[in-house]
Amino acid sequence: MSIEQVMKAMDGVEAQLKAMAAKADGEAATLGKVSADTKTALDSIGVQQRELADRLQQLEQKGFTQQPEQKADQSWGAQLVKNDKYADFAGGNLAKMRVEVKNTLVGSDTNVAPDRKPGIVGGAFQPFSIEALLNSVPTSSNAIEYTRENVFTNNAAEAAEAAQKGESSLTWTLVNQPVSTVAHFIKISKQLAADAPALAAYVNTRMRYGVNQKVDIQLVVGDGTGANIAGMYKSGNYTAHGYANAALGSTLKKLVLIRKIMADLKTAGYPADAIIMNPADWAAIEIELFTTAAGQTLYNVNAQGQAFLFGLPVIEAVGMAVDTFQVGRFSEAYTLYNREGVVVEMSDSDGDNFQKNLITLRAERRLALATEKPAAVRGGDLTPA
Repeated sequence: MSIEQVMKAMDGVEAQLKAMAAKADGEAATLGKVSADTKTALDSIGVQQRELADRLQQLEQKGFTQQPEQKADQSWGAQLVKNDKYADFAGGNLAKMRVEVKNTLVGSDTNVAPDRKPGIVGGAFQPFSIEALLNSVPTSSNAIEYTRENVFTNNAAEAAEAAQKGESSLTWTLVNQPVSTVAHFIKISKQLAADAPALAAYVNTRMRYGVNQKVDIQLVVGDGTGANIAGMYKSGNYTAHGYANAALGSTLKKLVLIRKIMADLKTAGYPADAIIMNPADWAAIEIELFTTAAGQTLYNVNAQGQAFLFGLPVIEAVGMAVDTFQVGRFSEAYTLYNREGVVVEMSDSDGDNFQKNLITLRAERRLALATEKPAAVRGGDLTPA
């Protein structure tokens, strides 16, 4: 990269930094604090700015460095031409000539600097799929309490004049859902934090990812015991589909099961908005659809790569166990209450950190999943007995 290219890149980074600083000022004025995402973005832009500044300094220093002396050509061809006998041979005075040449040397030159590439080659970052399905609201409490309709018995009916009217009934359940904390920590040296800002920023990103990855799984299969989130597949947080194998016909049974559940949900007043299953189960169904002429008309994939089955998006969730699934109106069945987004904090006062020049980074998030309408989601075994 030339000096001109580095200068142009620095101009772009400074523009980003100015815009993000304005955003941070706006958040501080309206919310009283700067959001974690904005802080992370500012840190990332700062890292880019320092890297470009270092690169510019290196390029400027190179401009004042004397070019290294060219090494003499020691190839076999060069040795042949330089030999005293070559002129006589080329002039026709010799019919043949013999020249002893030195063998090519192999090995490494310790004076050659490695071609160090900028940035960090990261590991896998799995896309998250569950939160986008759910209604999400903030909370300032450590517990969520709400009254949930339990059973509604509708006895509305036609009645003759002066006749006894039908009596309906409603039962309620008071639900208390504590806010859960998902957290982890890692230790890094102070030298790494000071000398390798890009690596330190990557560690920060990894810590945030680790928290959200665990949340994505817990939202599906958290069992609600202890500090665990009460996930969507926890018993009582959804309705078992109730179908047996014999009711699904002889072919495309998984598809028949899903379609029947969609019809049941619509009849109950909860038209489904998504299907959740394990990636392995969706792969098996997709292969079945490919190899069945009738099945090829049942699904499609949009321009963003999102697969749809019977018009519903198929959400592949690694947290959902193989051979289990859910179909439902997730936007109405559950509400995600966010007490705190992912917060990354650091301290040198943890254990013997001060003695060892270490810093502890802790990332945590606080949230609760409230199941308000378990009847709006149905699921269970994808291959029932």
